[in-house]
Amino acid sequence: MKSVRLVTALLIIALACNNAFSQSTKQPLQLEDLRKLVNLYDPQISPDGSRIAVAVSRQNWEKNKSIPEIELVDVSSGSVRPLTYNRDAISHLSWSPNGNRLAFLARDEKTKKPQVFVMPMDGGDPVRITDSKTGVVEFTWSPDGKQIAFVAQDTVPNPEAIAHHEDAFKVSENNYLVRAALQPWHLWIVSSGGGKAKRLTEGTWSMRTDQGTMSPVVWSPSGSDIVFQKFEDVWEGNVWHSTIAEVDTAGGEVKTVISQQATGEPTYGKGSDIMAFIRPRDGDENNGNAVYVEVDGKITDVTKDLARNIDSYAWLPDGKTLLLTGSDGTRNVMWQQPVAGNAKKLDLGDVNVRGGLSVSKNAEVAFIGVTEKHPSELYVMSSLSSLPKRLTNLNGFVDTLAISKAQSINWKGPGGFDEDGVLNYPINYEPGKKYPLVLVIHGGPEGASTVDFSSLVQLLAAKGFLVFQPNYRGSTNLGDAYQHAIYRDTGEGPGKDVMAGLATVEKLGIVDESRIGISGWSYGGYMTSWLNGYYPDKWKAAVEGAALNDWVMDYTIAYYQAGDTYFFGGSPWVKGYWNIWRDQSPIIFAPRVKAPTLIMGDAGDDNVPIVNSYEMYHALKDNGVHTEFYVFPADTHFPGDIVHTTDVYRRWIDWMVKYLK
Repeated sequence: MKSVRLVTALLIIALACNNAFSQSTKQPLQLEDLRKLVNLYDPQISPDGSRIAVAVSRQNWEKNKSIPEIELVDVSSGSVRPLTYNRDAISHLSWSPNGNRLAFLARDEKTKKPQVFVMPMDGGDPVRITDSKTGVVEFTWSPDGKQIAFVAQDTVPNPEAIAHHEDAFKVSENNYLVRAALQPWHLWIVSSGGGKAKRLTEGTWSMRTDQGTMSPVVWSPSGSDIVFQKFEDVWEGNVWHSTIAEVDTAGGEVKTVISQQATGEPTYGKGSDIMAFIRPRDGDENNGNAVYVEVDGKITDVTKDLARNIDSYAWLPDGKTLLLTGSDGTRNVMWQQPVAGNAKKLDLGDVNVRGGLSVSKNAEVAFIGVTEKHPSELYVMSSLSSLPKRLTNLNGFVDTLAISKAQSINWKGPGGFDEDGVLNYPINYEPGKKYPLVLVIHGGPEGASTVDFSSLVQLLAAKGFLVFQPNYRGSTNLGDAYQHAIYRDTGEGPGKDVMAGLATVEKLGIVDESRIGISGWSYGGYMTSWLNGYYPDKWKAAVEGAALNDWVMDYTIAYYQAGDTYFFGGSPWVKGYWNIWRDQSPIIFAPRVKAPTLIMGDAGDDNVPIVNSYEMYHALKDNGVHTEFYVFPADTHFPGDIVHTTDVYRRWIDWMVKYLK
């Protein structure tokens, strides 16, 4: 019976493919088209739901920079009006409580730092209301709109001594690229009309880490207190020890209100004293993030029955219901979650949630969405029972291109897990032919491959490749048990998951099994390195970007030391954990690699230090493997500018074309 069901299923898929694909006269996505793609972020719907302010970033190829602006979209008509011009580093859009003003962060010409600007929405230019010497990284309106609380980094306390080279700093949980002691970030308050700011907190603890991790600050409903995420110091290595604290707006002692560690994203329900916050479920860092609420001193995981990672959440106007986003299989979805009751998944049609959840007083919802065939745009839902309506067409040129067909693939993996991934077909796919295949493995590992538009995937499909994006244990889309299964099994288990998915794709009869390549960035690079050496006879080419190749070395010099220990249970330098860190490092399989391998990374990457790639490069080269290694002069984990991004994709694709075509 099992074999009959398999044959029937494959026949159905083949017939579907015959109907779904036809020769197209449209041109596919090209590298040059990356310059045209528009990025939308931070949508904020007005309190009355009539307008949405959204940050829009366009690429300037000649200057190699992104040009951000704020645009205002009318919900009823879809008309768009620009609100800003020629401003850098725009972020953190926020409506005043009554909707008559819009605040945002932007780089100030005078201070050369991000400051808070407030714009009257009935006409007039934005006015800078902060004058922080170090710049503002976060802010929020008071409930009455009269004040703004903001977060800024402390100034260096001993500039004269540092100028005299008395600048040695103490090592703690910092990464090896740090060159100076960092000062903490603290809370200030200022009139929303501008004026002298008042400091509310101080100390060696911090409201932000060196890697930018922080939560929005939140006023209590009465306006008497401000609640925030509190870190014990500035280093990301200690980020898992965060708590939630509050301080009186008149000043005074900082008090801990949620002592459970690894907590963040505190918010209050509308018109209530119920606080919600995010924390790894049951405090286990190998589980997904859960949303907890505190009611009358009792803390409850309201998302317990979902038992999966929650990406983001927002309160609905009733103060008793939450709106959640997260991955569910190969879709990015929303759930309506009562504080007491079961979650309900909303019908979003073919739209996947990309980010930026914002809710009006009338429960209209704005967000950035993406579909299988179209990049990011602004969407709105007039109610939770209505389908999303697309309000922008900033990436409309993509609709004139030939776009690869995507299909969800499901299989039974090792350990009995139900697993999934996404298969994209070549442009102008012809049933009956076999095609070379490229695996593109997602990073994280706490991430997920979903059925939505991906530039890299489309570019590979345009070159005639099947593209398979497998999910694997550790991914966030199939529940806590699946995500947790990566504990003490960071390489072999996920590797078998990927291979089980690949075997399922091969059974479709459309893969040229003599021409399969493997690739990925970050943890996808780790998986590429692992599989490249663990199954050396399977691959004809490999591309690994920012690959973590040596767990022990990476733990020792990267910024997330404590985070790595959650994968294994303890430090690689103490008895009992010594072997597992080394046994799960891809570098030990380097002598077995056969496939020509392209290695890439950023010189100043403090997430996965480039030393990982130097190790693998010399290991492969010294063992006679054809290897090329390119380093980008950037201090990022993936080069964020358009020129370097295009170069990464060009080298990635050309390598696969050279060895698979």
